[in-house]
Amino acid sequence: MQVHPATEPRRSRRAVATIFALNGFLAAMWVAHIPVISGRTDVGHDELGGLLLLLGGSAFVGMQLCGPLIDRWGSRPLTVFAASLLSAVIITPVLAVDTLTLGAALAAFGFANGCLDVSMNAQAVAVERAYRRPIMSSFHGFFSAGSLVGSGVVAATLWADAGVVPTVACAAFAGFLVVAAVARQLTGDDKAPAGPAPDTSSDIGAGSWWHGIDRRRLVLLAVVAFGLMLAEGTAYDWSALHIVESHGTSEAIGAIAFGAFSATMTVARFVIDPVVAAVGAVRVLRVGALVGMAGMAIAIASPIPALAVAGWAVFGLGLAGLIPQIFTAAGNLTDSAGGRTISVVVGCGYLGMLAGPAVVGFISSRTSLDIGLLAALAALLLAVFFAGVVRPREQPVSALGEPRSTSPGGRATLEE
Repeated sequence: MQVHPATEPRRSRRAVATIFALNGFLAAMWVAHIPVISGRTDVGHDELGGLLLLLGGSAFVGMQLCGPLIDRWGSRPLTVFAASLLSAVIITPVLAVDTLTLGAALAAFGFANGCLDVSMNAQAVAVERAYRRPIMSSFHGFFSAGSLVGSGVVAATLWADAGVVPTVACAAFAGFLVVAAVARQLTGDDKAPAGPAPDTSSDIGAGSWWHGIDRRRLVLLAVVAFGLMLAEGTAYDWSALHIVESHGTSEAIGAIAFGAFSATMTVARFVIDPVVAAVGAVRVLRVGALVGMAGMAIAIASPIPALAVAGWAVFGLGLAGLIPQIFTAAGNLTDSAGGRTISVVVGCGYLGMLAGPAVVGFISSRTSLDIGLLAALAALLLAVFFAGVVRPREQPVSALGEPRSTSPGGRATLEE
């Protein structure tokens, strides 16, 4: 039976959304178990910060290897490979018994997650182009939904004392089933055209793939991604531990803090695309960063656990629509080498995720975790000042990322 052409983008959108949700679910298996894993392996703040540095570094390596391969073969095979690998290695952190084994586990986890982050976002950009309207935030909404479900599963199983290893093993098995179910429905629209393969190896060495790219804008996108993912990584790696240590709550309540962050991010990401179409990506980026700063201030200053959890929720609300705008801008920065532009921007974002939690760990081990979290506030200032960099590339951008001219009403729309 012949498939109607309009049906293909919808099928691909559902498949890509499912991969985003799976990524969020599997990531939550690590994040929400951090207090348990750090206790079982006797890892302190300094050591945990260093291990998170290792995780981010291995993710960065995976991203940079994945980008050129996407430009050669398309993002579909890389997405299937990376999602399968992540499902396989997610069990390793909860099997760790000391710092060394946890480091090896996080290196494998980071590599797989980095490959998947680039490949699934390349998939999302291709599907968004087919739709010809903003839908990127909804994909990231499914990631957040997966994180929310995952953190809920962790909180429930910890409360019921169901066992950490069986919980994560079941999650890994579910991951394999999901990848097998959606693999054939992923889009192949970003696959390289038939004919002789481009010499990507020489491109990498000589930097010739930069030709025709607005390099100044690419750098600004990378800088903003660095700051945003530093702030977001702070929530992933420290929100649960912050509630446990600063307010003396149980580990299950700590998981709820991360769940609150995930919940508000999930809801906002599912409704932000029409807002982007109405008021523009620049305004969404700038206002969202300010809201995120307010949420972090509430979480730090709160005298009671409930208000601190609310602060993490506001933090998630502010950050919800920010990274999707950066990735859309990166994916549409050029008509070719999209895998590499995405890998550069996402990779620099992971450098922020690499540096941020490590900095928080370093500062908190010498002062307090509340003081360490101030790093996230400083990072969000980058998005406030450079928000104009996400305006569509057809419109000139000044050195500070501000538009020199705007469309009617100051709106930014997705253009082909």
